[in-house]
Amino acid sequence: MTEPSTSESSFRDRLPEDEVVYFVLPDRFANGDTSNDRGGVTGTALDHGYDPTHKGFYHGGDLAGLTARLDYLEGMGVTAIWFAPIFKNKPVQGPQGQESAGYHGYWVTDFTSIDPHFGTNDEFKAFVDAAHARGMKVYMDIITNHTADVIQYEEGYEYRSLADYPYTRRGGVNGEPINEGFLGDDVQTAENFARLTSPDYANVPFVPEAERDAKVPAWLNDPIYYHNRGSTTFSGENSRYGDFAGLDDLYTEHPRVLEGMIDIYSSWITRFGIDGFRIDTAKHVNPEFWQSFVPAMLETAEAEGIPNFLIFGEVYSASPNSGYLAQFTRRDGFPAVLDFAFQAAMHEAIGRGAPTTVIVDMFDGDVNYEGGEDAARAMPTFLGNHDMGRFSTLIKADNPDISQDELLSRVKLGHAMMMTLRGNPVIYYGDEQGFVGDGNDQAAREDMFPSLTDSYNDNALIGTDATTADENFDTAHPLYELVREFAKVRADHAALRRGRQVTRTYNDTGPGLISFSRFDPETGGEYLLAFNTSGDALSASSTIGYTARKLQTLSGSCPAEVSAPGSVAVEFRPYGWCIARVSGAAE
Repeated sequence: MTEPSTSESSFRDRLPEDEVVYFVLPDRFANGDTSNDRGGVTGTALDHGYDPTHKGFYHGGDLAGLTARLDYLEGMGVTAIWFAPIFKNKPVQGPQGQESAGYHGYWVTDFTSIDPHFGTNDEFKAFVDAAHARGMKVYMDIITNHTADVIQYEEGYEYRSLADYPYTRRGGVNGEPINEGFLGDDVQTAENFARLTSPDYANVPFVPEAERDAKVPAWLNDPIYYHNRGSTTFSGENSRYGDFAGLDDLYTEHPRVLEGMIDIYSSWITRFGIDGFRIDTAKHVNPEFWQSFVPAMLETAEAEGIPNFLIFGEVYSASPNSGYLAQFTRRDGFPAVLDFAFQAAMHEAIGRGAPTTVIVDMFDGDVNYEGGEDAARAMPTFLGNHDMGRFSTLIKADNPDISQDELLSRVKLGHAMMMTLRGNPVIYYGDEQGFVGDGNDQAAREDMFPSLTDSYNDNALIGTDATTADENFDTAHPLYELVREFAKVRADHAALRRGRQVTRTYNDTGPGLISFSRFDPETGGEYLLAFNTSGDALSASSTIGYTARKLQTLSGSCPAEVSAPGSVAVEFRPYGWCIARVSGAAE
């Protein structure tokens, strides 16, 4: 191991809550090298996956483009880049007539290499080094739950349960005995799993001849390391044991699978010095896997001189109640999870006019996380993403007659709250350019470089006259400027990154005032964060610390002093805010 340089030490000393994260799909960001658009594959789009007119195929973005645009990201105040998986994928899959491409990165065949549509391993190393030279961290998006769809079943794809198709009979409880002495996957020892020799307990899995050696490392080509029970309905038992949209579901209870995944992802840390992992489909993997995998990754990172390696799991949820998310920090051992509860609360309050109580209740749930409120500060907060859709899209869906100006105001308020309230804020690429999609999934993955996709180019963006047919790297866009402003405020004031947060005043009957105080972790100095979630101008009073006297405005519209000890009068435009530092206090 080499000792980190002084500059490496400085950015690696930052805690997760110190970051401003930018989540990007490399295929849709910038095309720096057109020679790799087809990934070195000949034939038609159904072979190589490249068709920039189709929202479900590769569009040409790559590592070279991402590296060339680091100035743009650094100028916005981004300190960590999280990108969708860039491992080698199966270029195209899906039923005839419904094919799409692996541009998003979640259909992995080779877990050891960069997909040639995005570049090479050397180009990835160059990207990581270039980001690190600017003090920016790099988070990889990884998958342990599944691989690309290669394994097929003779019987079809309806899920076959553990009770009806036990491991000890072939094709059902009345089938011939197999896997003699196997005690089930609750006993996760090498000795027990050595008795599991036949993978055809539920279905007869087979690999088409052309794909017999498609996966890397080679052990991944053996069906014994997969559940082989058919498709998940995302409910009950099959949520863990079923194939996610046809993808081959790894047998993560198997010690060989655990060992193999630890080897694979440790290698990305040791070879490239990355700074964290976002873990896809975390809730579809058994807890025991994470209880071993997560410590192994943290130990590898620590040995490589990466002390604040962030691991955060994706536990998809549409509820503002954090209790469901918290179980994955307590039972499974995740240091952090994507804060879907925060997203849901922001959506309810800013998009649907719910009482601001929904936000307060969500933050009250921080005590549920392992480590409590201190740990919650490291939870990556976000407003929308590549699966559920953009925040702007969600708001517009709830308010179809909304004006462009009001939509922009609500989106600005969401970003103001995310950038100042507790958590580790994540900007979804394109949001800072006012992108407004048609929906979720493929409809939320527009191009930043000039797009050839008609269903993107007819979208009405906010804060700009541009469309996605134009290049959208406008550093004067009001949302880019807003993120840049708040990134600087966060960087200058530790209270907005690491500070304890206390709820002050809120409207429990409808939209309107919600306010918080945050406190400098060194001096104890107070900051006021107050927001108006309503579409009306608002004059109201908020509680504040009793020693506060004068206020320094950091963003928005704030009073210069308190009204009385313990109370401050605030006045807001619709969807306005006040971010202020208590600059004068009673002796």
